[in-house]
Amino acid sequence: MRHSTPVTIALAVATTAFVLSFSFAVQGQSSSVTEAPTGFDNLTNGLVTQPEFDAARETFEERDDISKGLGPVYNAQSCAECHQNPVSGGVSQVNELRAGHVDGSGNFVDAPGGSLINERAIDARIQERVPGTETVRTFRMSTNTLGLGYVEAINSNTLVAIANNQPSQSGGRIAGLVIQVPVLEAVGAVRVGRFGWKNQNSSLLSFAGDAYLNEMGITNRLVPTENTSLGNSVAAFDQVADPEDVDNDIDQFALFLRATKAPPRDAALAATSDAIAGANLFSQIGCGICHTSSITTSTPGTVINGGAFTVPAALGNKIIHPYSDFLLHNIGTGDGIVQNGGQATANRLRTVPLWGVRTHDRHMHDGATLTFNEAILRHAGEATFVTNNYRSLSTTQQNQIITFLKSL
Repeated sequence: MRHSTPVTIALAVATTAFVLSFSFAVQGQSSSVTEAPTGFDNLTNGLVTQPEFDAARETFEERDDISKGLGPVYNAQSCAECHQNPVSGGVSQVNELRAGHVDGSGNFVDAPGGSLINERAIDARIQERVPGTETVRTFRMSTNTLGLGYVEAINSNTLVAIANNQPSQSGGRIAGLVIQVPVLEAVGAVRVGRFGWKNQNSSLLSFAGDAYLNEMGITNRLVPTENTSLGNSVAAFDQVADPEDVDNDIDQFALFLRATKAPPRDAALAATSDAIAGANLFSQIGCGICHTSSITTSTPGTVINGGAFTVPAALGNKIIHPYSDFLLHNIGTGDGIVQNGGQATANRLRTVPLWGVRTHDRHMHDGATLTFNEAILRHAGEATFVTNNYRSLSTTQQNQIITFLKSL
């Protein structure tokens, strides 16, 4: 969230079976696992009825105005403004702006009022702009939110196990960082982070409450304090008493996200010989160490989020193919920004999930890369040896990997 909460960073120690093709499941997982449903079709994944899903989607798409508490500083008027390609919940070309500076001890310090620089305001007098003193600056692309109910349902120990296996898979060159972050709906509880470019959230309700304040400026029961304009109070411009989310829209946001299907593949392209060869090469050169192809969610009935949520049958024992380990890595493109994870995360970013990546026209965290080839070549740091493996492939083989990515 905007005002970072200090938490303990831990590379937790746990062991689990390493399954073929970088596929992970919780040890002791029930054998009655099934593939998670996929589709860009605005249909429920079975968590709720279709009318309930449609109602939650309408709330997700609803444009808020000043009378509902919009702003006073904000980025968008609805969730769907930033998450709507090709359907509500998907990605977009919209980004956000963050800034800060490095102090004399080498530590990142937020810009006044927080690292998020809101790009809109209900009054020009409180428009935020990056101060010249805040020399650490980055854009952050909106991310896909389809299928996030399954990601929330991943057992934290599964993510820890993936992290623990990576050094041995990479000759010690890759080591994903696991961080514990607050669960806002369960005071005092923490859980392994998995949402946001810095893994700053671990539950979808926390994610919804955070975004409602920081992207739309609407306070809610989880984050009831209004943001500032570069550290200056905006109380004189705020017409609605806090918390402003009197309808508890954040519950509908979380319900919608939990009930969405996972992004589907382009089945026709995926079945081509080039895409199949590309998928094999993707794993062979090491991309799959971080871009984990298959993960199985927790057993139904598992209590998560500090006791605030129980994994339902619609989300539990589901095999998903996110092509992400949901861990923080330094691949040489870090933005220098620190949020919930402490200074060690300044140049680490969450592995972007590649499911649905064919709907993106801008790649990497800042959207500054426009082709799959350039995105691969931009990987450095922990991923240097993987990038070098890619460079050593023939042009035909490189194009096969790109065809595979275009099928996701």
